[in-house]
This record gives sequence, C-alpha cells and structure tokens, in this order.
Amino acid sequence: MIRRALVLVPLAIKQLLRHRIRTLLTLIGIGGGMFLYGVVENMRRSVEDATKGQANESTLVVFRENRFCPTTSRLPEYYEDEIRSIPGVREVIPIQITVNNCSASLDIVTFRGVPPENLIRYTPDLTLLAGSLSAWRSRDDGALIGEFFASRRGLSVGDSFEAAGVRVHVEGIFSSNLAQENAVAYVHLPFLQQTGRGGLGIVTQFNVRVDDSSQLETVAEAIDERFAGAEEPTFTQPASAFFTQAAGDLLELLDLTRWVALGAVIAVLGLIANAILLVVRSRVKENAILQTLGYPAAAIAWLVLLEGALLGATGGIIGLGLGALALRFSTLTFGNEGQLLTIIPSAEVFFLGMTVALGLGLFASLVPALTAARQPILKSLQE
Repeated sequence: MIRRALVLVPLAIKQLLRHRIRTLLTLIGIGGGMFLYGVVENMRRSVEDATKGQANESTLVVFRENRFCPTTSRLPEYYEDEIRSIPGVREVIPIQITVNNCSASLDIVTFRGVPPENLIRYTPDLTLLAGSLSAWRSRDDGALIGEFFASRRGLSVGDSFEAAGVRVHVEGIFSSNLAQENAVAYVHLPFLQQTGRGGLGIVTQFNVRVDDSSQLETVAEAIDERFAGAEEPTFTQPASAFFTQAAGDLLELLDLTRWVALGAVIAVLGLIANAILLVVRSRVKENAILQTLGYPAAAIAWLVLLEGALLGATGGIIGLGLGALALRFSTLTFGNEGQLLTIIPSAEVFFLGMTVALGLGLFASLVPALTAARQPILKSLQE
C-alpha cells in the first residue's frame, strides 16, 4: 500500500505546482510557524542541558550567602586554604567574576579571573582555535575569549576591547564543549582583582571539586558550617543547581515560550488544513475524472494526504533550517547574574521538528482526503 502511494508523489508535486502562488504563501506561513517552533525548542533544550544535574557531577560553587549578583559576593581569598582542609575536597579554584550588567540581558560581557596555572583544571574541555596559552600567561592584561563572544563582538587575536571598566588584549580564542563557556572571557585573577570591583585578596566564588559525587551534599554542608560565624558567610551548592538558581529569569521566559511554540504548531495545522481544503474543493471534477480512468478511492485519498505531507515537510525544512542557521550565526546568548546561556541549534530538535511538521501535514489532510475519496463520481461530475 505504501509503495503504491509513493508512485503518486510526482502527481502530488505537479498538483501543488499548478497553483504556485497559493503553495508559496502556504509554505511561507508553515515555514514561519516551524521557525518559531524550532527556536523555542532549541531554547528549551539548551536550558535543560545547562541546568540538569549530572549523575557524576563533582563540582560545588561557593558564593557569599544572600548574594544576588557577582559584585555583591566578596569572599576572602584565604578561604581557599580552609576549604581545602575539609575532608572530601580534591581541588579549590578561586574565581573573580566581573560583568557589565547583572540583570537579564542579551548583551552581557563576563570576565572570569582565574589563576593562570589553574585555567586548564578549571575548564579542561577548552580547545584553542587561535593564539596561544603561553602568550596569554605571559601578559597580565591578556584575555582568552570564547568563539561565540569573539563572533558577536567581531574580535580576533591581537585586538583590544573594554567592558565593565576592564580593558584587555585578546591573546587567544577558544572553543568548549560547554556552550555557555564559549561566551566568556578568561583573564588573570590578580589583574581582574586590581582593575575590576573586587580588590586584591577578594574573590567572587570558589569552585570546589570533591573526591566523589556522593559527597557533594556532605562537603557543601561542611563548608557552610565552617564559615557560618565568619564575617563573610558562604552558601554552597552543586554547579548545576547554582546555574538553575541564577537563571531564574531565563526559566520563567522558557515557560512563556512554550505557549509560543504551541501557537506556532496550531497555526501550521490551520494553514495546512486550509490549503488542502481549497485544493480538494477546486479539484472535485478532476478527482472524479481520475476515478473514471481507474484510480481507486484509496488512491485519491493518498494523493490528498501526500500533498499535505509535502507541504508540511517542505515548510518544515524551510522554517527549521532557517531557524538553525539564525541561531548558529547569531550566537544568541542570554545572561543573568553573570551566568550565560548560549542557544545552540540541535540536530535532535531539527528531526523532531520535521516529524511534527510531517505529522501535522498528514493530520490536517486526513478529513479532506476521506471527503475526496467518498465523494460519488456522478455527483462530482455534476458539480
């Protein structure tokens, strides 16, 4: 049955091309709807990937208690030695963060100051695309910037730029498996402490790696208990939970975009159904003639279903493809409280969207297909 139906594909294509303007307008509408659907789904997937905890997660983030922005978290750098002495702690890295905007924004610049010797341990997935680590280590005001950050700002190795009162010289451009890392700039910790808003001996946070992921909760409680009575008390949590808390505004935005995706799907369904209904009504006599020539009712139904599927699939390719290209080259990045979320197009979203588009095309064509197949030949010829 399926093989026989596929024989009708060339005829379905010819039928759609007979009304080029109507078909083109329908495809534009479907493409627009699937574009929105693809962008929203990619946003949702990026947020889920960034916020979900991993089974083998072994990193804790130590911030000052009750902080609401990196600039309000001021921890003495000597906390590092005390944290390192806690059982279960494998490694401690002090980090200074300076941002140009603490609120939710699409244009955020995040400087992360780390000890030069600890950079690779802090971000082991870093791959240098241009420049050199030795040049970065040898220059106090040197910066390693992510590929998305470089693309958005039009920067290359050798350029200088200034943001949040910090002026740096680009010594390298890197790529990381973690999308959010590709939108930041790494600089020397002492340099950022002096030029930023921290001051020598003061850091924004400590990244703590534990010996085993099962010790996360125990070590976090031990760290906070150690500094509960200190002048600067701490609040410690897993890295993924920390990102989820800081990205609260982004998660609220995601809840809203789900309704946008649903509206896009409904719009696509309506467009395909309307186009197929117009096709069926305009070809009543033609379908009757096909039946007279020996085409069974099932073939007429399959012809209508194929036209709906072709509209859905073609519109899906256009909309999802343009959405993926737009996200890939725009390097869309949301920022809040120094945390970054870069929206990356996913192949899984593309194939899921194509399945949705094809399913909508078939579903919207089902009733018109049955109507066309059940129409009596004599009545069709009289009409």
